[in-house]
Amino acid sequence: MSLLSTQALAKSFGDNRAVDNVDFTVKQGEVLSLIGSNGAGKTTLVNLVSGLYRPDSGRIVFEEKDVTAQSSYGRIQAGIARSFQLVNLFDQLTCLDNVALSIFSREGKTMKLASLASRDQAVWEEARGVLQQFGLDSKAAIPAGGISHGERKLLDVAVAYALKPKLLFLDEPTSGVSTREKAPIMDIVSAIVRSGGITVVIIEHDMDIVFRYSERIVVMHQGAILADGAPDEIRRNDEVTTTLLGRHVTAETDHGSPGHAGH
Repeated sequence: MSLLSTQALAKSFGDNRAVDNVDFTVKQGEVLSLIGSNGAGKTTLVNLVSGLYRPDSGRIVFEEKDVTAQSSYGRIQAGIARSFQLVNLFDQLTCLDNVALSIFSREGKTMKLASLASRDQAVWEEARGVLQQFGLDSKAAIPAGGISHGERKLLDVAVAYALKPKLLFLDEPTSGVSTREKAPIMDIVSAIVRSGGITVVIIEHDMDIVFRYSERIVVMHQGAILADGAPDEIRRNDEVTTTLLGRHVTAETDHGSPGHAGH
């Protein structure tokens, strides 16, 4: 069953056709990677789906409802959330505060945050539970600006996860972190989203991450979808290989991973 679909979705910036009549589908419960070179249209597509941009034409359907004209906040309420390539946290607030703020927002309590913060214990208990899931409970009282880059990446995903989304976009979840940190971060994220039954779209440049954690891969090129298939299909696709992936697609990639269980 399709959770999300776009129909002939298009967006231009001047003469640049960033998204060119794209039909894009995300199935319920899958972990999908969206890949492509810089300028391929990946981020623009995600911005359209999440409501940050309005399309020039086309439709966006989520859970069989047309959400094309819905606001970004309305889509969050409907169950679409995202983490950001450039981590989008309140650095002066503690890690716990960042997660709690997301929960208050989900519950429509943001405007009353000051008055509710001291007495809404259920929110704080939930926020602590989310931090514990992501292995960040020991950082609860530390300002978000004071933790490591890898921990900030995890916290950014935790903040999005606290919105209880049905569809979660992860924008470059391992960018800027050391090679040894990438798999542990993705193992944690993958295990949490799978156990929670959350559908995930990963926007990622690291092909090891893409092939290790994805059930399906969609390749974009010059604003259009170049290929769509299982990892092995994409690996064998000559057009993808020559256009985008080069030697990375033929390299031996370890498919085993604790976070990959069940695939």
